[in-house]
Amino acid sequence: MRDYCIRPAGPEDLDGARAVMLDTVYRDFGTGYVPRWHGDIIDPVAAYLAPARHALLVALDGEDGEVVATAALDSRGPAHPPNPRHVAERYPSGTTAQLRRVYVRREHRRRGLARRLVAELLAFAAADGGYRSVYLHTDPAVEGAEGFWRSLGTVVHDERDEATGGQGIVHFDVPLEVPLGVLLPASPSPFAPAASVRSVRSVRSVPSASSSSRPRPTGR
Repeated sequence: MRDYCIRPAGPEDLDGARAVMLDTVYRDFGTGYVPRWHGDIIDPVAAYLAPARHALLVALDGEDGEVVATAALDSRGPAHPPNPRHVAERYPSGTTAQLRRVYVRREHRRRGLARRLVAELLAFAAADGGYRSVYLHTDPAVEGAEGFWRSLGTVVHDERDEATGGQGIVHFDVPLEVPLGVLLPASPSPFAPAASVRSVRSVRSVPSASSSSRPRPTGR
């Protein structure tokens, strides 16, 4: 069993976090760096660390301390355009916690990291007190992504059902309090239900699906 440490990103983690994110958009998505989509990757301090209601988590390999996974949350709802109007209206900025950059390096996938990162972000959103909903979108072309998010949330709009196919992405609603048995089915949870994301978590890996929320032109 491999050990990982999940914690809020600090200045010493930012280079590693950027590397995970950029490797994902180049190698997994094939889009490469696109400024209008990926500005938060280049400046995660302004995007996630400075705002009190935002968060950026990293998972570190217990063997060498390398950042091997990321997950972020901010208070921006999906923009229209390019997203459907009804989705943007349902998830307004300020009261919507949007999950972003849930990326795990290929060699560390299927070990429960994505689920544990999401669990911490949901705890953070619940503790904030101002969030009323949790939203994300994903690209179903990314291996494992759609199934992973379907295990945690509900589809509110599938653009593949549109006459034009839209952007081809799937929009999800995730409840603020997902049962821990759903998030962490393979082992007892190291997280208390009211755990704060501001504390460091040392966790042991468990088998689980992996995921990535593919960056798309959604007003980022």
